[in-house]
Amino acid sequence: MAVDLRDTEHGLTLRVRVQPRSSKDALAGERAGALVVRLKAPPVDGAANEALARFLGKALDVAPSAVRIVSGATGRNKLVTVSGIDAATARARLRAQERLGFDEA
Repeated sequence: MAVDLRDTEHGLTLRVRVQPRSSKDALAGERAGALVVRLKAPPVDGAANEALARFLGKALDVAPSAVRIVSGATGRNKLVTVSGIDAATARARLRAQERLGFDEA
């Protein structure tokens, strides 16, 4: 997985490509440096964004409140910041989840 994770002063930033209305919440690999995440939630009234925060929080072992969408709140391509974690730790946790077939059926 070659997801572009960047350390910041308070945590990390990453690009995420969301696929809403999927059959289950799951990591779906990488596309052009962005983490692809499938979510059951529809892209209506912020439901997919809330689901993304919960999903990434669980995948990265941080609180959902540590996940913040910086740009792309109304689109599929998002820039996300996650506080309280560095890029190396996040990469290791995402790789572990990928090997385990992480999803929330």
